[in-house]
Amino acid sequence: MTTQHDWSADQYVRFEEERTRPARDLLAAVPQTAIRSAVDIGCGPGNSTEALMARAPGAAVRGFDTSADMIEAARKRLPHVDFEIADVATWNPPEPFDLILANAVLQWLPDHGTLFPKLIGKLMQGGHLAVQMPDNLDEPTHRLMREVAADGPWAGKLKGVERTERFDPRRYYAMLSPLCSRVDVWRTTYFHPLRGGADAVVEWLKGTGLRPFLAALNEDERPAFLTRYRDAIAQAYPALDDGTVLLPFPRLFIVATRK
Repeated sequence: MTTQHDWSADQYVRFEEERTRPARDLLAAVPQTAIRSAVDIGCGPGNSTEALMARAPGAAVRGFDTSADMIEAARKRLPHVDFEIADVATWNPPEPFDLILANAVLQWLPDHGTLFPKLIGKLMQGGHLAVQMPDNLDEPTHRLMREVAADGPWAGKLKGVERTERFDPRRYYAMLSPLCSRVDVWRTTYFHPLRGGADAVVEWLKGTGLRPFLAALNEDERPAFLTRYRDAIAQAYPALDDGTVLLPFPRLFIVATRK
């Protein structure tokens, strides 16, 4: 994860299986070529790094993240892997990689028109860039964040804190194709059963999308913001008879192979 706000590894891994499955699905689509060196950028608590190691056994694997809390959790999970605190935006490795994994991280960074070609340039010839990004800015979860943020006493504080706008799939394909021998782009919508109704949805988002909004508020403002958001979520995602919410979560996937 790469953002200026502190991350909580404990909050993030509350839904670890749901957050790791897209990483495994992404890595399963990487072409079956020899992977000698690989890096997990925005590695979080190491769950995606673990999936990367399973996909590329025997490879020299490393990972980095901007969050000290995430790196501490990753080191505890995988003590034999080289993890460090670093930022994708300024990362400049001395040697290229066979595989760069970017699982649920690049959506936090601006200027994809510069960033994606830069990452391709850090690959060996024939190396792969594997990217997964949430594609949910138009989903009620995120639309309601923006609406609640713009309609309250906190509106001034929260103006402009929402996530960077992503490109559409056509633009990513057109941008990467001149640099790559193969570009695979697809979109998958996962339906996550969350027990606990609207409260469970809010807990999910507190580990990701809600973070910049909550970080900008003080301790008195956060409960009121979350109550209003929770009530809106309850209307948008009615629970099933057993109290479960089936949360739709679309994600965009890209696997690009450098020429």
